[in-house]
Amino acid sequence: MALFDEFDIVVVDDGSTDNTSEVVAGFPVRLFRHEINKGYGAALKTGIRRALGEKVIFMDSDGQHDPSYLEKMTSMLLQYDMVIGDRTADSFQVKNRKAGKKVIKLVGEYLVEQKLPDYNSGFRGFDKDLIKGMLHLMPNGFSFSTTSTVAFLKEGYSIGTMPIKVSERVGRKSNVKFLKDGPKTFLLLFRLTMLFNPLKVFFPISVFLFIAGMAWGIFGYIHTSRFPNSATLVSMAGLFLFFIGLLADQISVMNRRKF
Repeated sequence: MALFDEFDIVVVDDGSTDNTSEVVAGFPVRLFRHEINKGYGAALKTGIRRALGEKVIFMDSDGQHDPSYLEKMTSMLLQYDMVIGDRTADSFQVKNRKAGKKVIKLVGEYLVEQKLPDYNSGFRGFDKDLIKGMLHLMPNGFSFSTTSTVAFLKEGYSIGTMPIKVSERVGRKSNVKFLKDGPKTFLLLFRLTMLFNPLKVFFPISVFLFIAGMAWGIFGYIHTSRFPNSATLVSMAGLFLFFIGLLADQISVMNRRKF
């Protein structure tokens, strides 16, 4: 009962069809229920908005995370803006997701230009005001953890990590499927890129097109005494992409502003 006395515990029932409400009723916690399933991120948003404290910590309800880590994470949140539970090597992980996670991590590190911590760990804590100011950027789907990690790093907030051991989930298997969610993962990569650093995409492509166009134009001029129309089009496309990238970067900065 010590945890119930010390923490404001919020349970979000994301439109489940089981007896979650009846089970939760037997504990001194606050329950909020979505009438329909809105997604992992939407459930976290509800919990963050309803939380009463200045710090918020969320964890999965499938038995993977040990509540005994709450005390340490709470103390670390006095020093850091975000604290992430960094899964140890002996933690349980679904093997067929490792490749996809590695790709996302590489893209994330390219965006923030530094090493990422355990970017999609489901056990993490925040300064409530900071994460509330970013909720408009967070997706309603499974990528809330990834997006919040990149967002805090990109905005220069301090992030601490603590080792945690994660157990195998209890009950049914995860809803995340390779064929169904693989395309969503790649869309997430594009979304993160366009949201936090669009020039990382536009600038190298624009430079490549401009140089290729100029090289083709010079080659054509030397051999035919004229600058090919195709070379002009390619060079202009490179210039247009560069200015579109600048505009996208300005929109990205405005979109990330805190309210």
